[in-house]
Amino acid sequence: MKYLTAGVVFSEIPDEITLEIGITNCPYKCKGCHSPFLQGNVGRELSKSELDRLLNTNSGITCVLFSGGDSNYHDIEEVCKYVRNYHPNIKTAWYSGREVIPQDINPDLFDYIKVGPYIASLGGLDSPLTNQRLYKMDPLE
Repeated sequence: MKYLTAGVVFSEIPDEITLEIGITNCPYKCKGCHSPFLQGNVGRELSKSELDRLLNTNSGITCVLFSGGDSNYHDIEEVCKYVRNYHPNIKTAWYSGREVIPQDINPDLFDYIKVGPYIASLGGLDSPLTNQRLYKMDPLE
């Protein structure tokens, strides 16, 4: 799994200081996508050591958000499992362009999951018409 961008954001996950990591190779190619540069199979490998580096060099974050990863969402599960085990004070989130949360995903690995492809006429999460949904999961403590 590769990523192209990583930066601290304040509005993606409510009440969290979030490191958003943009995962590449998105299969959806939504019209009006705000991150079309994530559609190609480009970027740097998101290894465990690279993830540690990103988490450790962004002090003060309370959450890590993986935007994308729909080509193989089990890779997203694996990195979230790693965060749970080695960075237990950091919450995990996944933004997916899928219509629904995959049935075989382990919900205990996530604090938040957003689903829904971007449809310009419906807007994003701040629009009352949006098809996108952000779920607060209930991971096991």
